[in-house]
Amino acid sequence: MKACFMGLGYIGLPTAIIAAKHGINVLGVDINPGVVEMTNQGKLHIIEPGMEEYLQEVVNAGLLKASTTPEISDAYFMVVPTPFKGNHEPDISYVEAATRSVLPYLKEGDLYVIESTSPVGTTEKMQSLIFSERPELKDKIYIAYCPERVLPGNVIYELVHNDRVIGGINEESTEKAIQFYGRFVQGILHKTNSKTAEMCKLTENSSRDVQIAFANELSLICDKAGINVWELIELANKHPRVNILQPGAGVGGHCIAVDPYFITAEFPYESQLISKAREINNYKSFWCAEKVQNAILRFELEHHRKPVVAMMGLAFKPNIDDLRESPAKYITTKVMQACNNADILIVEPNVKEHKVFKLTDYKEAYEKADIVVFLTAHEPFKELPYTKGKVILDFCGIYKR
Repeated sequence: MKACFMGLGYIGLPTAIIAAKHGINVLGVDINPGVVEMTNQGKLHIIEPGMEEYLQEVVNAGLLKASTTPEISDAYFMVVPTPFKGNHEPDISYVEAATRSVLPYLKEGDLYVIESTSPVGTTEKMQSLIFSERPELKDKIYIAYCPERVLPGNVIYELVHNDRVIGGINEESTEKAIQFYGRFVQGILHKTNSKTAEMCKLTENSSRDVQIAFANELSLICDKAGINVWELIELANKHPRVNILQPGAGVGGHCIAVDPYFITAEFPYESQLISKAREINNYKSFWCAEKVQNAILRFELEHHRKPVVAMMGLAFKPNIDDLRESPAKYITTKVMQACNNADILIVEPNVKEHKVFKLTDYKEAYEKADIVVFLTAHEPFKELPYTKGKVILDFCGIYKR
């Protein structure tokens, strides 16, 4: 079997590698020639533990190659971004462009699957597109939706062991997709229809967003009330039926900070709680930036000089290099814009260099800083001693003070 993966990003590339590792002949397609070149050299352009060794293995075995254009295959997977346009309106133009790219290569009996997070009804729209351009394929190919549900940093395990939800446009399509994923997924493959599968992906991440919003709202209340929110949540979670998540500097990443908008854009009047959770989590980032700016002003008034400020972490979650939709990046940018003359050191131990931010070693930054702002709970930060002489703003629970 030959499978063509359209998109070699944080999900497409690992999925292509795991499929190849299980004996599937894989072509990975990306519009970025640099990504294609690196992939063919066995070099991983993302950070994911253990994945580069897998990549080298499948490239050397001839099971995976990358290209900027698709080829005739037996199965095609759309694993491209779905960004926003306007006021958080989902943009499925990348999915459509990837679909149009494979249209000339489709043949009877092929499998077409969307993995990209998509608004409800996207799979049916692509079905209409395919059959309008290639009417001879109507009822002769298999079309399904199968959302990813992996945790960055643990992708190798989760791609294989997590359950998957697979929804076809008909039962035959669902079965065909299950046959493919069954070649490398050891988790249970749950059958449904395409619209339910699309909504399931959005529901999973919206649920997390709402739960995080509750924790973030608690942190705002506790700050005003003079209560340690970390201690409060720990104590509340002693109740056998309470499981409150940990607050942070906001919510980021390509899923939880994004997917709820796919629901609110289409169902604005029905999604009141989901919409409010998004507001709270976005506000938390703004609130954190304000706290940092106020701390800088207080330091200047007390010490009659500009402070050295260490902004600790840019990634959207601990121990990864992914900065997409990162609240830490937003907060750092806002602080830099507001405090032009302050000496701001920016730290992200999982990124070697950045186009916008000049990065500093975390130990050096912590040592030099008058004000330390913990934005992402990276493991190395937890080794730093709590220093009473510094102003420490801990938004992610490094010290839980």
